[in-house]
Amino acid sequence: MELRHAILGLLSIQPLSGYDLGRAFAGTVAHFWYADQSQIYRTLDRLAADGAIETERIRQQTHPDRKVHTLTDRGRAELTAWLTSPLEPERPKEPFLARLFFAAELGVEGVERLLEERERQTREVLERLRAITVPAGDRAAVLQQATLSSGIAHAEAELEWLADTRRRNAGAVEQS
Repeated sequence: MELRHAILGLLSIQPLSGYDLGRAFAGTVAHFWYADQSQIYRTLDRLAADGAIETERIRQQTHPDRKVHTLTDRGRAELTAWLTSPLEPERPKEPFLARLFFAAELGVEGVERLLEERERQTREVLERLRAITVPAGDRAAVLQQATLSSGIAHAEAELEWLADTRRRNAGAVEQS
């Protein structure tokens, strides 16, 4: 999946500004995709150049003009082609797991600090995910709730795994 597909998907739900897209990536889709504001704006520029979106400039009195982006037929076709294409293989990059893999040299206390920090982060993620509300109703709402439930289940499972790893770390024999 590319960022462009996530943006096309969000724009298929409703027209959004770059700022609104940033809020979506920080909130409603944060459990499965991350993008910073500069990536979003670069991708919007490419989507516009490719004819996948149209941009309407809305004048505002007290703020800079607002640019609201909508899908074109070409953008909707690209989104549909991506949705119906074979699934991409997962190629995870987990910086935390890479650190943990090599962390034995930190000793019990150093590993414990690393695990504590990850637990704090995971609890924050879980709190943010539990605060997201998805209105009931149509298939889109059902599928959005399903992705949210997946994010919550993954965070809860990670907390259980972290607790188990902390117990095993505390009981591990130091190597010399």
